[in-house]
Amino acid sequence: MKIGANELKVGNIIQHNNSLWKVGKLSHTQPGKGGAYVQAELKNISNQSKLNERFRSSESIERVRSEQIEHQFLFRSGDEFTFMNSVNYEQTILNKEIIDDNTANILEDGMTVIIEFFDEKPMNVNPPDQIILEIVETEAVIKGQTVSSSYKPALLEKNIRTTVPGHIEVGDKIKLNTKDFTYIEKSK
Repeated sequence: MKIGANELKVGNIIQHNNSLWKVGKLSHTQPGKGGAYVQAELKNISNQSKLNERFRSSESIERVRSEQIEHQFLFRSGDEFTFMNSVNYEQTILNKEIIDDNTANILEDGMTVIIEFFDEKPMNVNPPDQIILEIVETEAVIKGQTVSSSYKPALLEKNIRTTVPGHIEVGDKIKLNTKDFTYIEKSK
């Protein structure tokens, strides 16, 4: 399926240079002079090599149609991750090469994920869009400090670093975007 370069998302699987690639990082740039472009960090599905590629905004990219099946994460044993199909209860064991480090870091027992299959071969694991994590370490709240636009660094459980608004304290639970680990809101 052809999509525009601006429609690319982290985690997409694309056909490029006669290989399958997973989009790892994206950056949209619109320079003052010249046309806008998308800078993408790609990871080869078969040999795990990386490639930085620049696509013009007007360029069409072949996105691979994959079968997306809901699974439940069961457990990790060394470099192997075991998932269970939510429909037929079959277990799928995936090696660490298929799962990116950020996803592997946030997996919890019982978490529902989407595994993408191409030609019945697992290619990608997509975690939920949001997770709730607890603040382990951050700077103290300064009385009178504005809440609106000042962000401070914070360390979350599972050793994830992000920035949070000034009113967030150690022990608070926050919602986090799993694609780029950005703060969404304080969890109720």
